[in-house]
Amino acid sequence: MTSRSIVVNRADHDRLAGLLRSAHFGLKDRPYLQALKDELEGSRPAPPARIPRGVVTMRSRIRVRNLDTDEVETFTLTYPEEADLDEGKLSVLSPLGSAVFGARVGDVVRRRVPGGILSIKIERILRQPEGEGTLDM
Repeated sequence: MTSRSIVVNRADHDRLAGLLRSAHFGLKDRPYLQALKDELEGSRPAPPARIPRGVVTMRSRIRVRNLDTDEVETFTLTYPEEADLDEGKLSVLSPLGSAVFGARVGDVVRRRVPGGILSIKIERILRQPEGEGTLDM
C-alpha cells in the first residue's frame, strides 16, 4: 500500500513516533504499523489550532462505512492503553485505527488486514478535539 501525506497534531506525532520506535510494537510482522510509521515520517506536524476540522485525529469520534459489507461503525480513535472495543474505543495501532488516522471525511482508505484488504469510507467526524479546543482528554 502506498503511504499518504497526513497532517497531525505535534504532540500526537511525537507520542505515536515514540510508540512505534519502542520494542513493544514489532513493525516487521505488522505491515499496517510500518505504513503508519511511514505516514508519520512524511507528515506535516502542526499546532492543534492549524489542524483542519475534516481530519481524523487522536480521540476523534468518527463514523465509517465498510465498502464491502456496507456496515456502518462509529468509534473513537485512541491510544492503545485506552482502547476498549466494547466501549467503541479503537486503538490507533490496530489495522483499522492506523488506516483512518490522518484521513479526511470522504476518503476511502484501504489497509491489508489478516482477512484481506479492508476498504472503508470516512463518512463523518462526530467530534474532533482540535476543532473543539479540548485536547486534555
